[in-house]
Amino acid sequence: MIIRDTEPYFVMTTQDDHAHFSGEIARGFRDEWFLDENYKDDCLLAIREHDRSWIRLDATPVWNDTATFPFSFIDHPVLPKLVMYELGVDETEEMSAYAALLCSMHYASFFKSIPQDAKYEAELAFYHRELARQARLKEKLNHPDEVMIKRHFQLLQLCDDISLYVCMNQKGVSKEQEHPWFKQGFNSLIEDHKFNAEWSSEHEVQLTPSILFAQEWTATLRYKNVPKKRAHEIGINKAYQECDWTELKVTFV
Repeated sequence: MIIRDTEPYFVMTTQDDHAHFSGEIARGFRDEWFLDENYKDDCLLAIREHDRSWIRLDATPVWNDTATFPFSFIDHPVLPKLVMYELGVDETEEMSAYAALLCSMHYASFFKSIPQDAKYEAELAFYHRELARQARLKEKLNHPDEVMIKRHFQLLQLCDDISLYVCMNQKGVSKEQEHPWFKQGFNSLIEDHKFNAEWSSEHEVQLTPSILFAQEWTATLRYKNVPKKRAHEIGINKAYQECDWTELKVTFV
């Protein structure tokens, strides 16, 4: 779950909704960014499904008792995440081997720099299982071009970042008041381009350099505004379940 803390509400976006928003963003990109038209649909599928591992975890929000705050993707216990990461990539593989390759690379990247230490045994085991999966999938796919794979992985991570930017910031927020993760732009690099985002209005986001989209592009994100008072009265899960969905249309200009 992606959670933004406001005075009256927990603004709660499921990881799956965030991923689908990422996929909507990617559909507006210029065709040339995908390099090979034959793999474009599989790349778009990977971007849209890259967080399906969270569907079951987000179905029942729970408190982080030490923080009196719902668990989010940042602080959720790692062992349940590892189980669901693997299951999510398994499910994606049933749809597309190439999409599963990209999603596996995405999850494995979280643990690429983890210390070789016994206390990280579960994380390291997961990492090496995913590396083995990637080797198996590349062989199954007759070893697709590595330059293309790298580009598609970069597109996945960039769309992930752009979507997180929208999810984790108040719409229309000034650059000075943004979440600290994004003030210096995104870490994702494509052809040495470092991208930055800034709200230009409550429904418009300016991406620079402005080279990704062929024209203005609108995508829709859904989330829930969960009243904090209600969550503390009846529990975070019940409060979340009784709330209606809110939709935000964002135009990238």
